Amino acid sequence: MAIGEDFDSVLAAARTGAEWAIATLYRDLQPSVLRFLRAQAPSEAEDLDSETWLDVARGLQRFGGGEADFRRWVFTIARRRLIDHRRAQGRRRTDPAPLESVADRAPSGNVEEEAMARFSTEAAVALIRRLPPEQAEVVLLRVLGGFTAQEVGRIVGKKPGTVRVLQHRALLVLAKEISPELVTS
Repeated sequence: MAIGEDFDSVLAAARTGAEWAIATLYRDLQPSVLRFLRAQAPSEAEDLDSETWLDVARGLQRFGGGEADFRRWVFTIARRRLIDHRRAQGRRRTDPAPLESVADRAPSGNVEEEAMARFSTEAAVALIRRLPPEQAEVVLLRVLGGFTAQEVGRIVGKKPGTVRVLQHRALLVLAKEISPELVTS
């Protein structure tokens, strides 16, 4: 979902504190950001998502650009919160609870929609988690974020060609996992 032509007016209203505008920005991006974080750090995704949106709110006055720039900016913030989490986790080792053990506590809305979304994405996310972290991150940003190789490159600090190579390698691994007989190396 994209805000489109109304983005500038929604952003201006959000900067003044208009709840409807902030809600519009949040509803547009939050599901994708949360899926990106959940695929990278399942047990901490909601906390990282909250931290991301707090940082977005703090920096909204300083943001400049269009809708695509805003999407990149929000995903960049989410990625930085994820990196901070990984650094902190490296300093204090813990064993995270499996997603399945807390899934029943997740807030419910439209049960049918949620079930269909989980059915289609849980298996894909489980496969993506098996990839090396750099490859998983690139695939998630390309698919969930909907970014081009150039945009992903700006977010992760790599050249677009490197992003494409990482994506290609990741997709080969995923293809072998799904249908080994169809992939010839």
